Order: sequence, then C-alpha cells, then structure tokens
Amino acid sequence: ESMARMAQGFSMRTLLIDGQGNFGSVDGDPPAAMRYTEARLAPPALDLLADIGKDTVDFIDNFDGTLSEPLVLPSAIPNLLVNGATGIAVGMATNIPPHNLGEVIDACVFMLEKWDKLDNVKPADLMDFIEGPDFPTGGIIIEQKGEEGIEAAYGKGRGRVTIQAKAHFEEMERGKSRIIVTELPYQVNKSSLIERIAEMVREGSLEGITDLRDESDRQGLRIVIELTKNVEPEKMLAALYKRTPMQSAFNINLLALVENEPRLLNLKQALRVYLDHRLEVIRRRSEFDLEKARARAHILE
Repeated sequence: ESMARMAQGFSMRTLLIDGQGNFGSVDGDPPAAMRYTEARLAPPALDLLADIGKDTVDFIDNFDGTLSEPLVLPSAIPNLLVNGATGIAVGMATNIPPHNLGEVIDACVFMLEKWDKLDNVKPADLMDFIEGPDFPTGGIIIEQKGEEGIEAAYGKGRGRVTIQAKAHFEEMERGKSRIIVTELPYQVNKSSLIERIAEMVREGSLEGITDLRDESDRQGLRIVIELTKNVEPEKMLAALYKRTPMQSAFNINLLALVENEPRLLNLKQALRVYLDHRLEVIRRRSEFDLEKARARAHILE
C-alpha cells in the first residue's frame, strides 16, 4: 500500500514510483492486486537515493538483523515538504501539506545565499518563494476571517487552511445553467461527495438541482450539476461549499523528528534542518571520494 500511494498522482505532489496498471483512483477504489501491476522508481526517487553507496548516511540492522537499512536517505530533494507527511503517535501528530518543488528549492537557494546572516532571514521572507501549500488535486486556498492561516503555519508551525473546489458556471438552453467542478480539495473522495449531494437532494434539504453527473475521464475531473431555471448558480455554489466537502479545512502541523526528537518547526527551521543534512551528506561523500582517490594513488605509486 505504501508503494501504491507513491504512484498515485492525486496523493503525491511529486511521484516517487512510476506505476503501470491500476493504482487506485480519487473515488477511493483500491489498487489492483500485486500481480496485475508493475512499478519502477520515478526520477525524483533516484534523487532521494543519490550517493547512498558513498557512506553518506548511517546504516543500521533491519528488524531481524539479516540486512542493513539506512537510518535516513541522502535526499537530494526536500521530500518532507514537497510530498508532505501525515502521522499519528501517542500525544502528538504531524500533518505537513505538499509543496511545489521549484518553490521549495528557490527558498533553499535564498537561505544558502544568506547563510552567514541567517538570523536576519524570517519565515515571512521565505514566503516570497513558498506562498502556500501546493496540493496535487488543485483547488483554491482561501483564508477565513480570524483563522490561524498560512502565516501562522509557516511562522509557528501550526495553522489551518481552507480549500475550496474549483468550479465555474455554464449557460444551458431555456435560461438554465449548470455548475462544473474541475478541482476538488485534497483527500476528498469524489464518489462520496457526489453521493452526499444526491442524498441532500433526495431529502429535500438542497433544492434546485435537476441532474448530477460525473463526467470525469483521463483528461481530468469534471462533475456536472444542472440547476432549475429559478435558481441562482452563485447561491447554489455557496450552499454546496457550506454544506458539502467541496470546501474543507486542512490543519497544518509541522512536527518532525530532528535527531530522534519530535520538534514543532516553522518554515525556516524545516528548511535549515534539511540544508544542514545536505551539507553533512556532501561532506561525507567528498571524504569517501577522497579516500578512494588516495587508495588508487597509492596503487599507482
């Protein structure tokens, strides 16, 4: 299941597995059985493993002591921020949203340029590069009044963003109109959403919808909601946002293990920990290459 998730374009911002076959869908369908699918590492996964054979990271025994496994990967890309993470433990939880790889790298480059004066760099400066999460399913991030939003998440490590489905209106014949939904909030199940709207129409708690269809195909997501003549589409869309998962909240909690201790990180600290790790990896790689070159020089002499 871990491998299948890494091949799902609707779960991961940057795919780590290149999957062939059925790897599940945004409707909550499970992936096909193992024998029907094939998988290989995607290019970003190779970047995560780059130089692992050059003594860049520490190895420990696996669960039964038959193999050794790396404590941490060399990670040439900041995967924790790029693909996000979610986890629950006793008394603590983490919920890191996915981010745009280009934006995170730009922020890292900016920090490296200011490396000698890092105390002057504030999370707000980094928000010039990383403006907010970048969810693989799209949607629009809106800030509610009085909400501890993106600034709080990046400044203190904790915050909450509200994501709305992306929708537009289309005119139909006889003065009717319809709402077309093309992007959903992250981790919202499409078929459950359609069932929820249909249930509300049946109960009579949502009036004015004549037809509801899922026209999604391999080109992308498309949910069609046809309305009666006397319904204002703007009001109907506002009601859908209010009463269905077409608008949902994502609680950001930037908690990560730093040197085996859980720490709540702001955006600057998260990037700093990553850059420190990369500097260590490159130092160890250089020492490995130097040792190899010295051994060869000895033979040549």
